Amino acid sequence: MSKGEETKARIIQQAAELFNQQGYAGASISDIMRVTGLKKGGIYNHFPSKDELALQAFDYAIACVSKHYRLALRNQRHAIPRLKAMIEVFSSFVDNPPIPGGCPLLNTAVESDDAHPALRERTQQAMTAWLNLIRRIIETGITKGEIPPGVNPDEIASIITATLEGAIMMSKLYGDSVYMQRAVKHLNQYIEFHL
Repeated sequence: MSKGEETKARIIQQAAELFNQQGYAGASISDIMRVTGLKKGGIYNHFPSKDELALQAFDYAIACVSKHYRLALRNQRHAIPRLKAMIEVFSSFVDNPPIPGGCPLLNTAVESDDAHPALRERTQQAMTAWLNLIRRIIETGITKGEIPPGVNPDEIASIITATLEGAIMMSKLYGDSVYMQRAVKHLNQYIEFHL
């Protein structure tokens, strides 16, 4: 990796952490300069705009999250343990987020709703990928006879996701992981007795 590529990667990583903590709108170019130690020209040498940096920083943050899921799923071969592994990994983000500031998907979804259409689209793509991963696990489980055929994979994927994202938001808001603990307990019981 060239020095320029290393600098760009460092900017992306540091901006991702800044944006995830302060928001894209809340982080100024001066804030980016402060965390990177670069002047404005040094940043714009690698990114044509703050918006482009925001998109690449979001991609970096989602890659950090995805890495945790890939590791958790690597040794799980059956649908129910795979779903539980994903829930367990997500629950760990309350106390040990893959990137400072909490769940980048939740943070960016809320912020980009109306203010940043390109970032909103990127966030939708990341959420769709997450939902599709859960749906595929369930569909494979149905095919293998591990999950009853009447289960609706899309419905279960949305319930798991909404429950976990809501729990992480409440845990962060109140500074109390009990909300995530309750959500995990409920989801694991639901999976155990209904799938």
